[in-house]
Amino acid sequence: MAEISIRRKHGKTHSDARAAAEHMASELKEEFDLNYAWDGDVLRFKRSGVSGELVLNEKEVALHIRLGFLLSALKPKIEREVHKFFDENFHA
Repeated sequence: MAEISIRRKHGKTHSDARAAAEHMASELKEEFDLNYAWDGDVLRFKRSGVSGELVLNEKEVALHIRLGFLLSALKPKIEREVHKFFDENFHA
């Protein structure tokens, strides 16, 4: 099992940061049939072969992803895409 952990500072209001996270989750749901749900400021997501959570606070966003065996080979590509999304949506 491979894991990806990314933390980023952001300069967004709490509601804007949550909207950006929701946007990311809805795109993942549409593209990869990923299920997600909010638990306070924690967005938990899951599908076969991948699970994780995105945690928001006033200054930072933290993402932790666990990849199953088959998806672990795609870890570098997934990590690049996550960094790209964070660059576009959670810049400080």
